[in-house]
Amino acid sequence: MLNNFLLVGQQVLVLFILMLLGVIANKKHLLTREGVSGITNVVLYFVTPCVILNAFQRESRPELVNGLIVTGILALGIHVLSILLAYLVIHDKDDGKQRVLRFATVFSNCGFMSLPIQEAVLGDIGVFYGSVFVAVFNVVLWTWGLVIMSGNRSEMSIKKLVLNPGVLGTVFGILIFALQIKLPVVASMPISFLAALNTPVPMIIIGYYIGNLTLNKFTENKKQYVSISLRLVVIPLISIGIMALFKVDPIILTVCTIAASAPTATVTAMFATRFGRDAELGAGMVSVATLLSLITIPILVALAQSV
Repeated sequence: MLNNFLLVGQQVLVLFILMLLGVIANKKHLLTREGVSGITNVVLYFVTPCVILNAFQRESRPELVNGLIVTGILALGIHVLSILLAYLVIHDKDDGKQRVLRFATVFSNCGFMSLPIQEAVLGDIGVFYGSVFVAVFNVVLWTWGLVIMSGNRSEMSIKKLVLNPGVLGTVFGILIFALQIKLPVVASMPISFLAALNTPVPMIIIGYYIGNLTLNKFTENKKQYVSISLRLVVIPLISIGIMALFKVDPIILTVCTIAASAPTATVTAMFATRFGRDAELGAGMVSVATLLSLITIPILVALAQSV
């Protein structure tokens, strides 16, 4: 387990150095909130789909198809578990805060944070399975997530569910994989170049948000630590236990552990802002959880690889 911890810790340390650049860019005013928002959209709409498409450019084998199905089922199960725990444990007299806390408990940063770690630890196969987790994340986000944060079921729509980058990228990736379509160089090279941005750019963005941390972010709302503890420790530990019980393939187990142990999703702050909830609480939780995850992720992934 120690070797696994050191290996994953080394990969997380590399990501931390990239995050540090984001912190510096924040403090030196090299990046603004509006600039980060624009870069985030570039990653969301171009880089992430290209990462997924790139990962699905591989020979189709029965074990890979079965792995995709298993990963999808596990991803859905982990989200259902997270929702149940959020309702059972998270309670607040302020309905707006309660919605943000529950949302933050359920949704991990499985795109921005997990895909780079999955790629660093497992290579392309990590992104191959990790992209299915991202697709399930997006389905839950644009259904339950939209309703819990808005408080309005009418906000949910098929268009929002289908026409989002994570789901579209995975659908096209699966089609390319299933039909064994070989993309021409003129298409595959730009996709590869954009995919290569997936590790440095999201880490710099996360570093920017960490740069906004102040001491009061750690102390102003004690209930955030209940949500963060569920997000970073309880949910991944239960997930590891269940997957080990059912003897899930080690690669898939590691992929799902990385996704399940990722910190609070950055979309928490975005949705809170959009629907008039406590955006400061959302942004603070993203930053605090991300900082703490630099300690918890290596431990949990090492544990998963040792099961």
